[in-house]
Amino acid sequence: MSGGKKKVLWVDDEIEFLRSHIMFLETRGYCVTPVFSGDDAIHLIEQNPREFDIVLLDERMPGKDGITTFEEIKQINPDLPVVMVTKNEEEHVMESALGKKIDAYLTKPVNPSQILLVCKRLLESRRILSNQISQKFIRNYSENRTSLGGYLSYKDWIKIYDNLVYWDLELDKTDDEGLRQTHAGQKSDSNAVFSDYLVENYVSWLKGEREPPVLGHDALQKIVLENQDQFKTTFLFVLSGMRYDQYIIMERILRQFSNVQKNNFFSIIPTASVFSRISFLSGFLPAEISKKDKNIWKTGIEDEKQTSPFEKKLLSGLLTANGIKINNNEPWFLYLSDSVDSNQIIQQINKCKKSRVNVCVVDFFDFLSHNQPQRGVLKELIRDESGIRTLTKSWFERSAVLKIMKDLVSKDCRLIITSDHGNVLCSRSTELYRVQNWSKNLRYKFGSDISCDERRALFIRNPVHFGLPDIIQDKSCFIAKENYYFVPPEKNEQYKTQFRNSFQHGGISMEEIIMPMGIFTR
Repeated sequence: MSGGKKKVLWVDDEIEFLRSHIMFLETRGYCVTPVFSGDDAIHLIEQNPREFDIVLLDERMPGKDGITTFEEIKQINPDLPVVMVTKNEEEHVMESALGKKIDAYLTKPVNPSQILLVCKRLLESRRILSNQISQKFIRNYSENRTSLGGYLSYKDWIKIYDNLVYWDLELDKTDDEGLRQTHAGQKSDSNAVFSDYLVENYVSWLKGEREPPVLGHDALQKIVLENQDQFKTTFLFVLSGMRYDQYIIMERILRQFSNVQKNNFFSIIPTASVFSRISFLSGFLPAEISKKDKNIWKTGIEDEKQTSPFEKKLLSGLLTANGIKINNNEPWFLYLSDSVDSNQIIQQINKCKKSRVNVCVVDFFDFLSHNQPQRGVLKELIRDESGIRTLTKSWFERSAVLKIMKDLVSKDCRLIITSDHGNVLCSRSTELYRVQNWSKNLRYKFGSDISCDERRALFIRNPVHFGLPDIIQDKSCFIAKENYYFVPPEKNEQYKTQFRNSFQHGGISMEEIIMPMGIFTR
C-alpha cells in the first residue's frame, strides 16, 4: 500500500461529471486517478498491484461492468478495498455485490462527503480509532494514578479493576505498543497496592469487620439464593479459573440474546480450587468444613482434585438449609469435561424437572486449552493476556457451552456465570526455601520451616486464622503477591525458563481475587 497521500482509483464512464468530487477529495489529502472503463482500471492495477489504496467503481459501464471488474481486481490484489458506486437500487444487485464481499456500497447520486467518509472508514478508521483511544487512555491513566494515592474501599477496587479490564479490551484494538506497556505498568502498580490492601484487611473481613465485600464462601447465599423465590429454575455455571476479562468477553456475546445483571465478590485465599471452590459451593470457610469432615484434606492440601468428591454433598446441604428444593434422582450437579456433547448435556438438563437450582462445574482453563488441537501454537498464544482473550472469544463463539447457555435462556431459566478464582500472568520469580513438596502449584506453599522474601508474599504463621483447615495447623504458609511465582533455589533457572510468563493461580492479585457473577435472563 502506498505511503504519503492515499491514492484513489476512480472508475466511471461518466467521470467528467465527477470533477467536483475529485477536487474535494484532493483538498482533503487524497490523490485521485480517474479512468473511464474497467479495462483501464485492470491495466493500471496489473502494472502495479500496490499502487492504489482504494478503488471507487461504477457498477454500470460499457464493456466490463462493475461486478466483473471487481472480481478481476480481487484476483490481482485481494487486499485492495473496492467501493461499488451505482445508480441501480435493485436489491438483487446489492445482494450480488455484498455476496462477493464488496467492501462498501454507495447509491448515486452521492455527495463528496459520502465519498470522503467511506474512504476514511476503509483506510483510516484504525488510525482515527487509535488516536481517540490514546486521548481517552491518557485522561483515564491520570485519574487512576490519582486514585491509587488515596483511601480505597473494596467497591473502589472493583471499579478500578473493572476499568483496567475495560482498557485491556480497548487496547487490544490498537497497534500502539507504547500504550499497552504504559497500561501494563499501571496494572502492576495497582496490583502492588491491592495486594497490600487485601493483606491488611482480609482477617478482619473474615470476622465481618471493616465493611467486608461479599467473600467467596458467602457468594451463593448473598447473591444467588437471595432472590431465588422470583425464579422457577436457576442454572449456575462455575467456570473455575475464569478471569474477569474472559467473563466480559462472554458477557458481550450473551448480551445479544439476554439481559444481564453483573455482581462481584472476592475469592478467599489461597485462590485455588482445593480451597476456593469447595468453600464457594458449601457456604463455609475451609476451617469450618474441616470441622465437619476431617477426610476432605486428609491426603493433601495442594491437589486440585482432592475436594471434588465432596462438593455435591456440601452444596446440597447449603441449598437444603436455605429451603431450596433439589432432587438427588436428577442430574442437578454436573462436571463438564473437555469432550462435552452439548446435545447430551441438554438432554440431562431437561431431566431436571424438580430441582430449582442446577449446577455445572467446569475446570475452565484446562477445558479451554484441551479444546485446542495444536498444542504448540496454543502454548505461544496463551503466553500473554491478549492471546488468552483471543482464544476465549474464538472458543466460546463455537463452543458447546454457549449452545447450552442459549438453550437455557430461551427456556426462561435464570443463567448465572461465575468462577471461584481467576489466574494471573506470572512474570517474576522469587525463591522459596526448605519446601518439601514442589507440586505444580507455584503461587502458594505450606511447610514447617519455609521462608522467602516477605515483600513478595504473604506469610501466614497460623493458617487457621485465615480460615484454612486445622489439619495444617502445624504448618505455616506463603502466598505469592502480585505476579510473582515461587521457585526452588536449587532449580532457579530451570523454573524461570519453564514457568516465566505462564498463567498461575493460588496467590493474591486482582485477577485471582475479584470475581464476576453475571445473572442472565431473557
